[in-house]
Amino acid sequence: MIAAGLQDIMTEPFLRIGTRGSPLALAQTHLVRRLIAEAHGMAQERIEVVVIRTTGDAIQDRPLSESGGKGLFTKELDAGLLEGSIDLAVHSSKDLPTVLPEGLCVAGYLPREDVRDVLITAHGASFADLPHGAKLGTASLRRGAQAKRLRPDLELTLLRGNVETRLRKAETGEVDATLLALAGLKRLGLAHRATCVLSVEDFLPAVGQGAIGIATRTEDHATRVALGAIFDDATGCALTAERAFLRVLDGSCRTPIAGHATVLQGVVMFKGTVLRADGSQAWDVEESGHPDEAQMIGARAGRRLLDVMPPDVLP
Repeated sequence: MIAAGLQDIMTEPFLRIGTRGSPLALAQTHLVRRLIAEAHGMAQERIEVVVIRTTGDAIQDRPLSESGGKGLFTKELDAGLLEGSIDLAVHSSKDLPTVLPEGLCVAGYLPREDVRDVLITAHGASFADLPHGAKLGTASLRRGAQAKRLRPDLELTLLRGNVETRLRKAETGEVDATLLALAGLKRLGLAHRATCVLSVEDFLPAVGQGAIGIATRTEDHATRVALGAIFDDATGCALTAERAFLRVLDGSCRTPIAGHATVLQGVVMFKGTVLRADGSQAWDVEESGHPDEAQMIGARAGRRLLDVMPPDVLP
């Protein structure tokens, strides 16, 4: 009887991970699963993956800014956490709203991947090679505005779908080009499909880009302790600054906003940008300080932009 009871304990789920069902979301979730299993010396099979379809995945025919913004990729996962059907939810951090529902929190982040965007096109090897008036497919207001800032002649068109879908449409000429996150391509083993890796100076990334964030119930201390071994403090510090910046600006998906922080030699260095959707104007800001002040650094940067931007920039 004791042996049977021990067998049950060793085979029952240690944790239940909630995730979206896209190939990228699953790749990120299986990375989290493997890291947890390795940290606790257990078989990955003891960590259950629960696929949850989100509203954001179902909407493919219009920009998310017209349908509710970032929360469309998280609310069903939030509900799973709150009802107790999952213990943690894995997210691309750029999809996370700056404020989570009461009772939930971002427990931490994995070490950050490359934050840069890449150009995908069959027309040459760089932005400069795109033909005049080329059709750029994207669902991101930030990427569209940054592209128009460099090339005002580009025609923007909505391009939704998973990574493979967007790659195919750009490579076959359905659109002349698209922009994707290098981090996602790397996690899918598709980095070789990038035509050109864009500099952070020209294409400041979205807040949270390249970082995998994990949400849990605030009071679920056991899960948060179990996850502690896989989190990265420097990424957490950088994301604290970036998300504070976005929170001050009330960024949802309706305004092109970029923000990126790094932690180097004990200093947080933050850059942020707000653009008009057509790329005709942009407002940039830089802040730095001690890691203990990460939230203050991001918030201060956001307030500085609020002081200088025309009131019609933010909805």
